[in-house]
Amino acid sequence: MKVSALMTTPPVTVSHQATAAEAAVLMAEEAVGCVMITEGDILCGVLADRDIVVRGVAQAARPDEPVTRLMSTPVVTVSASEDLDVAYQLYRREDIRRLPVFDSGRLVGVLSIDDLFADALQRLADLLGPVSWSALREQTGSCPRPRSLP
Repeated sequence: MKVSALMTTPPVTVSHQATAAEAAVLMAEEAVGCVMITEGDILCGVLADRDIVVRGVAQAARPDEPVTRLMSTPVVTVSASEDLDVAYQLYRREDIRRLPVFDSGRLVGVLSIDDLFADALQRLADLLGPVSWSALREQTGSCPRPRSLP
């Protein structure tokens, strides 16, 4: 499966000139845990809710603190056409929670570790459904037990 199948689009972006407060308000409005910091079409960094807490609130930064002082850099990215295995490897190696996704040099989405968890859980549920149903039928006796062949 490709990264493009699970990524969230469009990415939520904020100008490199924005303040921490502006970014936080946008995160709340869009119900996201991070924003991509951009200067035109260039991705400068990623600002996550955790960055605001650890680099902002914990350091007594003011709400008008520039996002460029709080954002995480350098940014690790992934291509939309990459296999999800590449994303899994990046998450393990880089110890990150979100990957900006690029296609033809343009920022097109974000793949979060939560997206991978949701996919993994859905796949598990898809497998468990038939197994559970089969076990239930065996317990209630509505399905004949397999016979041994001589």
